[in-house]
Amino acid sequence: MNSPATDTPADPIRVVICWSAISGYMASCWRALAARPGIDLHVIAHKLGAGPFAESLLSGLSHQLLSPAEAEDRSVISRLVADRRPAVVVMTGWWLDAYRALARERQMRDARFVMGVDTPWRHAGQFLTRYRYWSTLRRIDHFFVPGERSWQYVKRLGVAPERISRGMYGVDVASWEKCIAARTEGPWPRRFLFLGRYAEEKALDVLVDAYARYRGMVADPWTLTCCGNGPLASLLRGTPGIEDRGFVQPGDLSGVFSSCGAFVLPSRFDPWPLALVEAAASGLPIVCTDACGSAVEVVRPLYNGVVVPTESPEALARALAEITHRHAEMPAWGERANQFARAYSSEVWADRWCDVISRLVR
Repeated sequence: MNSPATDTPADPIRVVICWSAISGYMASCWRALAARPGIDLHVIAHKLGAGPFAESLLSGLSHQLLSPAEAEDRSVISRLVADRRPAVVVMTGWWLDAYRALARERQMRDARFVMGVDTPWRHAGQFLTRYRYWSTLRRIDHFFVPGERSWQYVKRLGVAPERISRGMYGVDVASWEKCIAARTEGPWPRRFLFLGRYAEEKALDVLVDAYARYRGMVADPWTLTCCGNGPLASLLRGTPGIEDRGFVQPGDLSGVFSSCGAFVLPSRFDPWPLALVEAAASGLPIVCTDACGSAVEVVRPLYNGVVVPTESPEALARALAEITHRHAEMPAWGERANQFARAYSSEVWADRWCDVISRLVR
């Protein structure tokens, strides 16, 4: 007589993520994925440097942080990944040779490979990538991109659309939403916020020029708070209306966001800035340039923000003035910004990645 059938749980899908520098937003995404039933997740990433900060970001996650020497050693990377016997290997782009080499390893022949690509399509010269990395690209089973501009790039590399998914990045929306309640306890703040590196690509020089013009356009200009560090910090010194907070620890950022009424990002080049998405998640209206890739997904002009041409201090000044004149509308704009950001929460991110991982293994 046959014994009755019993349901036995399937073995979890072993996933190894090979990443570059870790961040708070990706750590929240990985944590959400690791919590899903049926997923056995391990993260390999580069150390951020001395101190406990990097280790604390990955608290509770199975992980291995690489020293600079280890990060360039193919044999070390190959051993660390092979020891996990992964069904799925995730790589952050093709630019790290030691990760890229995994796709050619014999012991990885049964694994499925997923590659993240956040590079936007900009010019025809990028077609060369198709030939330079063809042996790697054809080994990749699926590609994740953050948004439309990178989707266009990967498609132009000859990858079929069914092998490309949007949603490479996510943010911890739940933690940023705490800023909304704090901000609405009183009058909407009359303060702009810039958060980023004080560097050429972030166009801090354009921001300072635009802000000076803006102050001449309105009767009661808002303050501009800047958080960050970098070689262009001297541009902020002694500039009327600008407050330079310098580098702010991640744990203190929610207080800064809560005290501001709109977020400004004047970048010259910014493939898919997560700071913009986090600002939207916190309920801030957005002012940014068309160089900011995440604006395609998160910002709708005169609905939850303003998008201006790159390298135009005059246009940026007018956008700041527009926000000032529409002060009464900013709570509604902020609420809409939050709705767009929710599509990129760490939980939704985990949904997208679980779906792709499951389909690849099946």
